[in-house]
Amino acid sequence: MPMIDVYAATGTFPDTHGLAQQLARTVMEVEQVPDIPMFRQNTAAFVHELRAAALANVDGDSTYVRVQVLTNAGALDRDKQLTLVRRLTDAVAAAAGDPGLADRTWVLLTEAPEGGWGLWGHAHTNAELVGAARAQIASLQG
Repeated sequence: MPMIDVYAATGTFPDTHGLAQQLARTVMEVEQVPDIPMFRQNTAAFVHELRAAALANVDGDSTYVRVQVLTNAGALDRDKQLTLVRRLTDAVAAAAGDPGLADRTWVLLTEAPEGGWGLWGHAHTNAELVGAARAQIASLQG
């Protein structure tokens, strides 16, 4: 149930809502979690538009994008990390209509510590999250 934050200059993306939805869907697909309400309703992306003057590299260029994905600990093995970074980078460049943006997109993968994933007012361990998902799958099947 990752949280995805995208930071870019205002106007980089013509459809921020569509981008947010696509990124959330992409992360669910790469994580390979079950397509259940628990994951669909709690995997979300936030697109933060900044004034161009609020970001710059050393040369003053502000045409960069930062994508930060926060997952629970151990959610992404190395293959999933590589796949996720590539797919998110490609999605950002496509959403901006700028293939060159792929070279100016940073993707940061961050893990919440064990017990540091708060949902429904509770700081969950990974075992608790797995248990909640199994319970929901069972309730949907029964």
